[in-house]
Amino acid sequence: MNTTIDDLTPRRKAIILVSCCLSLLIVSMDATIVNVAIPSIRSDLHATPSQLQWVVDVYTLVLASLLMLSGATGDRFGRRRVFQIGLVVFAFGSLLCSLAPNIETLIAARLLQAIGGSMLNPVALSIISQVFTGRVERARALGFWGAVVGISMALGPVVGGFLIELVSWRAVFWINLPICAAAIALTAIFVPETKSKTMRNIDPIGQGLAVVFLFGVVFTLIEGPGYGWSNPQVVAVAIVAAVAFVAFVRYELRRHDPFIDLRFFRSIPFAGATLTAITAFSAWGAFLFMMSLYLQSERGYSAMHTGLIYAPIAIGALVFSPISGRLVGRFGARPSLLAAGVLITAASGLLTFLTTSTPVWGLLVIFAVFGIGFSMVNAPITNAAVSGMPLDRAGAASAVTSTSRQIGVSIGVALCGSVAGSALAHSGADFAASARPLWFVCVGAGVVITVLGYFTTTPRAFQSAERLAPLIAGTPTPKEAVHVG
Repeated sequence: MNTTIDDLTPRRKAIILVSCCLSLLIVSMDATIVNVAIPSIRSDLHATPSQLQWVVDVYTLVLASLLMLSGATGDRFGRRRVFQIGLVVFAFGSLLCSLAPNIETLIAARLLQAIGGSMLNPVALSIISQVFTGRVERARALGFWGAVVGISMALGPVVGGFLIELVSWRAVFWINLPICAAAIALTAIFVPETKSKTMRNIDPIGQGLAVVFLFGVVFTLIEGPGYGWSNPQVVAVAIVAAVAFVAFVRYELRRHDPFIDLRFFRSIPFAGATLTAITAFSAWGAFLFMMSLYLQSERGYSAMHTGLIYAPIAIGALVFSPISGRLVGRFGARPSLLAAGVLITAASGLLTFLTTSTPVWGLLVIFAVFGIGFSMVNAPITNAAVSGMPLDRAGAASAVTSTSRQIGVSIGVALCGSVAGSALAHSGADFAASARPLWFVCVGAGVVITVLGYFTTTPRAFQSAERLAPLIAGTPTPKEAVHVG
């Protein structure tokens, strides 16, 4: 179909937006829906604690590793083409997950699912930016996109609980298939093909070093408690991860067209947004993973009841995410970041008093406070990341924070085994008492978010962003210079 962007009608633009948001729905929902299924997967596939952690972490790690690469691939080879390939791979991976006969196959299928998922959201956002060119219509489209995040969070645990109760844990993967089919059909019919006029190099070496570092850190945190922290294999992987990180920094600093422009981190708001994203999503990942096990394995609640107890988080996301966005637009990032930090600290503090007999109303209060705090953090993170950035680098800066969110979830789930391993071992130990050190870590995370929320919004911080903008503006790479010229 040879239709150009300028020929698109409002109706067709709306259908394109829906097609793109379907990808966000399944990728985001899959990150939360699986947590409710973890206890059922453990009993059905006889999984060890570390294997359960890998079911979640292999998905988020691969997403984090490939998000930026997939975005660049879409720009280079065609956004619609890469988006369609991603939908097909994600659907196939979901089908394999639902049919997995053992835990090893499930982990491998989750890896495949994440490869497909990495091709969806960054490419879909790029398609939306190309289709909605007017300032007002683009703002509305991105606002709708942001609302779908809240909806997917709302649907994930609740829908997952009902599907597990009525069918089995395998049904949480079946739900992706009709959504993928609808998105594939709509994309083929309505989405025009677009490519970037300026091509950035893919940087396979930088990409590879980043992947080695991320997987090395998470492997050490997950497998350390089982193998022993002094185990030669664990120590060797940790050393490899450290070497990969040093090599990544040195290589990227010398490269003309780096995978990640490390000069971004000279901006205090950007560096703070990245650290805040990792910290907040670490607490979020740990909370989701551990509370599903606590509610079902320790308290004996059904998957459906567990999903309903998660409802306050969903409601908090739906109500307070847009409120946070408006606060950021009117008052800047500080109020939302401070509120997020204080509420996450408070909820984590309440979790340290958790017992096997904590009343349901108490659980609902904790979930509501944590959910509201977490919902307040996304808008200011995105805003702070692009604050002061030149327009042509805002997308790259935003992509780094999106990657940081996935890294945070991976670290949070990995910490569950490192800090609260006896709770995961299902060995008869008091789950609530064994998990308490993890909640103290989450308290620390909330304090870090609060401190960063203040420090990254000071005049000195804004000045660092202003000094950075001229430094990285108007410095196209050699390839970009050829295309621009």
